[in-house]
Amino acid sequence: MAKIFVTRKIPRNGLNLLRAAGHQVKVHPKSSAISRKGLLKGVKGAHAILSLLTDKVDEELLAAAGPQLKIVANLAVGYDNFDLAAFKRHGVLAANTPGILTAAVAEHAFALIMACAKRVTEADRFTRTGKYKGWEPELLLGTELAGKTIGVIGLGRIGSQIIQRAVRGMDMKATYYDVRRNEAVEKEYGATFAPVADILKTADVVSLHVPLLPTTRHLIDAKALRSMKRTAILINTARGPVVDEKALVAALKAGRIRAAGLDVYEREPKLAPGLAKLPNVILTPHTASATVETRSEMARLAAQAIIDVLADKTPSNLIPLA
Repeated sequence: MAKIFVTRKIPRNGLNLLRAAGHQVKVHPKSSAISRKGLLKGVKGAHAILSLLTDKVDEELLAAAGPQLKIVANLAVGYDNFDLAAFKRHGVLAANTPGILTAAVAEHAFALIMACAKRVTEADRFTRTGKYKGWEPELLLGTELAGKTIGVIGLGRIGSQIIQRAVRGMDMKATYYDVRRNEAVEKEYGATFAPVADILKTADVVSLHVPLLPTTRHLIDAKALRSMKRTAILINTARGPVVDEKALVAALKAGRIRAAGLDVYEREPKLAPGLAKLPNVILTPHTASATVETRSEMARLAAQAIIDVLADKTPSNLIPLA
């Protein structure tokens, strides 16, 4: 019987799958992140670990688990919490949950776009606090999206669905940047490939969908924000450190861009000073993939990867250890 350590409470279907396979499953009992001390203690002797993005899986943790450890499956698409070089040194496999949360995150990003453009949260607060005294011709004017340009930086699965929704659903124009051109998206949606600098200068909405890499950390900094239209909206459902949050606060305060919608933060769960007080920013607590359907399927896929590896099978969602 293999020992599996799950670092946080996850949807029950994933746990049931692991137990039905005959394994001993130990789960950190809280919904909040486990402490580093608790994590190092919990993984000791485990044959498999089901982790989350908040868990740093590095040399120290892999050594603490022991030589019997075979796989760590991340309940996330991203895996910047994994030290893949350490995985390779220890001969431990790594897995993630790609392709499952695409629709959920794309929908959430578009919800942020719509809410920013139509000033939904501002209007909600205005009404709830009794400030609404009657219709006015210039009360809380927003902006229309039809005919505007969306700039998508990072054209993976999610970025592609953002363009689909923008062009087909909202009659917007689309421009994008990725390390590889996507001629299929260009042909299907009339999207234009452009450098990041050009997208920042011309797009009415900039939506970020890049992984966190040394080249993407603070991709949106003070200089980038100054280059954007004063009427532009910035959306980040990718990784928090892609945006220099301090610079964003300054830009929003100064009205250098219209608004921002954020689901991820540079130092989660902390926010940059002053960010939460700004009326022209919408903040959600890293919930872009938080749908019953998506989280349940993520739990299933992570659990199945563990079951496959422990049965000497190769799961489809292994992360390459170059």
